[in-house]
Amino acid sequence: MPRVILLDVDGTLVDYALRLPASAVDAIRAARARGHRVYLSTGRSRAEIYDDLWAIGVDGLIGANGGYVEDAGQVVLHRHLSAEQCRRVVDWLRGRGLEFYLESNAGLFGSEGFETAAEPAVRRYAGDHGDPHAATLQVRDVFPHMVFGADPYRDDVNKISYLLGSLDDHRDAQAAFPDLEAGTWGGRGAQALFGDLGVRGITKAGAIEALLAHLGADRSDTIAFGDARVVSMLQYCAVGVAMGNSSPDVLAIADHVTADVEHDGLAEAFRVLGLV
Repeated sequence: MPRVILLDVDGTLVDYALRLPASAVDAIRAARARGHRVYLSTGRSRAEIYDDLWAIGVDGLIGANGGYVEDAGQVVLHRHLSAEQCRRVVDWLRGRGLEFYLESNAGLFGSEGFETAAEPAVRRYAGDHGDPHAATLQVRDVFPHMVFGADPYRDDVNKISYLLGSLDDHRDAQAAFPDLEAGTWGGRGAQALFGDLGVRGITKAGAIEALLAHLGADRSDTIAFGDARVVSMLQYCAVGVAMGNSSPDVLAIADHVTADVEHDGLAEAFRVLGLV
């Protein structure tokens, strides 16, 4: 029976140093050859789905934590911040001295100081514990097409990520923007390196529901894979698979736990579940 497969990207499809295992590529291509549909389901916006990911061969994308849905090049759903909401967030972050970047489908737009200030965070995200590649990462290695210093007042922003000085920044953002969805993210175990602010009420589960309605597919056909900030997705889908490197909340609700992303966990799970 063909399944609808939903794949988180960071920590699931690619490792934290942004390396894409060949085993994962082979598994996805083999699954699609058997008639299964495969969709990326990620916090990234479309501008951050780079050519190497599209080149795998996938059927579409759920992006911006559920604010954007695309199937075979057709936009099914797109919700983003208003120009006024974007302006309020940018002004608030500037007032606190926090560097940030805007995530839109048209591109990623960093504040003037983000490239320098974010270097320690991107290295911690990648896990610079003895990995020579992670220890030398630059911001432009992680965000190769990011534009710095552009006008930050936009009307097409899916969400805004910012460097956390401490968790107080996240808690204060929650209080300052009750009309927005506030979260944190950052590498293995969902450590809090960045905060983000996006459209209130969107979830990956809601986006999957919209995708299934578009496809005429059933929830019972779904299998989801993820490692962090994917609880709603794994709970919604018929089968939820946690990577071995997942955060504790994801491990607790998963139907199946596979190996770490670095140890071919995605390909292993595809085999165990009979997708290949």
